[in-house]
Amino acid sequence: MSTAAQQDYRQHTISLYVANKPGVLIRVSLVFARRGYNIDSLVVSGAHDPKFSQMNIVASGDAKTLDQILKQLNKLVDVVHATDNTSENVIQKELLLIKLECPPEKRTEILQVASAFNGEIVDLSDSTITFEISGDSEKLDTVHNICSHYGVVEMVRSGKILMAKGSRIT
Repeated sequence: MSTAAQQDYRQHTISLYVANKPGVLIRVSLVFARRGYNIDSLVVSGAHDPKFSQMNIVASGDAKTLDQILKQLNKLVDVVHATDNTSENVIQKELLLIKLECPPEKRTEILQVASAFNGEIVDLSDSTITFEISGDSEKLDTVHNICSHYGVVEMVRSGKILMAKGSRIT
């Protein structure tokens, strides 16, 4: 990979508004696979109209390949529209569920960490604590890094959900 290509290589967030029917997800995934793009994160949910779904895909690659992928996605019959929402003009959130080792002597300290990030305790046992936190990717990365010092038993993250700011449609 050339130096220019390496500098252009980054995460991209793509939003699609698609028909809510079988086979659409596989056709969208194949567009990425054919171009050698790995999908880092994928969220599919119903839209306000039950005939349609909203897809949010995070993938890493260069801008030129992304442009080709967007053109191919927009040609698919069941894709109403596909847009690059990598910019700052979107509201982005993820959800993190994290279970930590929590001996009694560390409980107060761990509760303070959860509180500092507006975390909600969803389970507490004699030896573990599980809490949920929502926010942008950077916030959840920070929480994960801090919590790794306490012993992560289990962790799961949702993909990005997003919506365009202002009157623009995602």
